[in-house]
Amino acid sequence: MKGALLALLGVAAASASTCVELPIEDYGKVRIELTDDGTPRTVANFLSYVDDKGYDGTIFHRVIENFMIQGGGYTSSLKATSTSSPIKDEASTGLSNSYGTIAMARTSQADSATNQFFINTHDNSYLDYSSSSDGYCAFGTVTSGMDVVDAISEVATHTTSGMSDVPKTLVVIKKVRRTDRSYSTPAGPRHVRRTYC
Repeated sequence: MKGALLALLGVAAASASTCVELPIEDYGKVRIELTDDGTPRTVANFLSYVDDKGYDGTIFHRVIENFMIQGGGYTSSLKATSTSSPIKDEASTGLSNSYGTIAMARTSQADSATNQFFINTHDNSYLDYSSSSDGYCAFGTVTSGMDVVDAISEVATHTTSGMSDVPKTLVVIKKVRRTDRSYSTPAGPRHVRRTYC
């Protein structure tokens, strides 16, 4: 009985992290597990745009190979989308900006992130919070679809409309939606069910 209760508690704890899915036109799907507990304000902000369908039809407008792909803030005509108020930077409690993490983009001011985000395609730990840097808040990890992200990171880019590193061929985020967690039951005597994005 006690073991069953602990197993259930383990599943409940794992389920605290929200999962989202991004279908990218002509590329495939990217699934991300968010760090709800570690960066609650950042996750809530991101999910507010998700739930309002604010990312639907936006693009990855800035792509730099061996660095990151950035999107969420512009339409296919490079028109900026509407945003809510900027949020407080939670980089000090966020993940490291390692390969495969998603982080909030911002201006040179720490507490300026709104809707734009980027996915690291390289280990960019110099973007982390430190005694000499406010850092960029990484708030989730790609659990599937990094092949999609890597493919996008290699597209040809140019400068247009006063913006640099813009893909020559549009990379469109069809939508971003919350998605249910999946369950796995590993082999073994206890058969503890675990969840994953």
